[in-house]
Amino acid sequence: MFGIVRPCAHRLGDGLKGRWTAHLCGLCLALRDDHGQFARVVTHYDALLVSVLTEAQTGPVEGSPRTAGPCPLRGMRTASVVRGEGARLAAAVSLVLAAAKVRDHVADGDGPLARRPVAAAARRVAAGWGRAGARGGAAVGFDTGVLVDAVERQAGLEALAGPGTPLHAVTEPTGTATAAAFAHTAVLAGRPGNAAPLAEAGRHFGRLAHLLDAVEDRDADAASGAWNPLTATGTPLTEARRLADEAVHGIRRALRAAEFTDPALVHALLAHEPARSVDRAFGTTACGHPPEAAFGPPPGPDAPYRPDDPFRAPYGGEPPRPDRRGFWAGCAVAVGLCCTCKVCCADTYEGPWSGKRREGWCGNCDCGDCDCSCCDCCSCGSCCDCDC
Repeated sequence: MFGIVRPCAHRLGDGLKGRWTAHLCGLCLALRDDHGQFARVVTHYDALLVSVLTEAQTGPVEGSPRTAGPCPLRGMRTASVVRGEGARLAAAVSLVLAAAKVRDHVADGDGPLARRPVAAAARRVAAGWGRAGARGGAAVGFDTGVLVDAVERQAGLEALAGPGTPLHAVTEPTGTATAAAFAHTAVLAGRPGNAAPLAEAGRHFGRLAHLLDAVEDRDADAASGAWNPLTATGTPLTEARRLADEAVHGIRRALRAAEFTDPALVHALLAHEPARSVDRAFGTTACGHPPEAAFGPPPGPDAPYRPDDPFRAPYGGEPPRPDRRGFWAGCAVAVGLCCTCKVCCADTYEGPWSGKRREGWCGNCDCGDCDCSCCDCCSCGSCCDCDC
């Protein structure tokens, strides 16, 4: 899973964390249901925003959320997951993006892909994902050709870029592709008036994603001799930071012009998290939680119960009691906890046999400037350090 929006569970709180996870699991299952088990490896954090935007404009659709079966990433627990056209659109976008990423690595001859047999196999996988993404997009009325066209134009723009080339010219294809995906959520939601502001938000978000990727890869690209937009255009980090901050404010301005049925999760993910991603990429202020806090299981039995939370509905209106796992199932979960370092590094984790919430050995909430006790200073209930 990859992307620039990787929210810390402590900032989201139990309610929004459960909804975020429901979208993430919904995207993963949409990939499996429509394109097979292997397609689940392309689950993409940023493409997930498409599902979040769709539901924020419509509210939960009929049949969503649904209860999914046990999964190793949830400690072999069931969970409520989002389903619907938003998740299917997110799946199509994820497949096309993954196909483009694989082709890019093949072209660069990265690692094992420098070997012809491996590169040939990777090309076949990428071609299959591209076709699957096109089919998935067509099923929800979205032409993935705009994404493919953006990828193809990118190579030409990079070949022409040189010192003095505006960075916006290099990041334009990513912005255009993201704008199309964000705008189509308004079509799925039946809110045509939102198409223009969401396209603008997507344009800024796509440019920001491309820019932050360049910042994070700058040193590694210089060491390997790979092409990097900052190096190629001679853009200093100070200018890159200015453009990143400009994109963050552009996203917020665009969101204010859109209408949502439930803006809470969109506000948290698009009004707040991009700024934190900028801080993380440039090595400035960032949340001090361990990386695994960015993704975890939905609110467990120890989380506060909210009767109005639709993502807790399958529990029948009462907090569930933890079920003990069998010996072998517990062993399997224990191995997973140890291999992922959750036992020592996570703030909390579920006991492999008891299912009870446990404290990580080294778990420590060190947020720095991140306020874990988020106030209700805006309508979404998120910490409001922005001008939205």
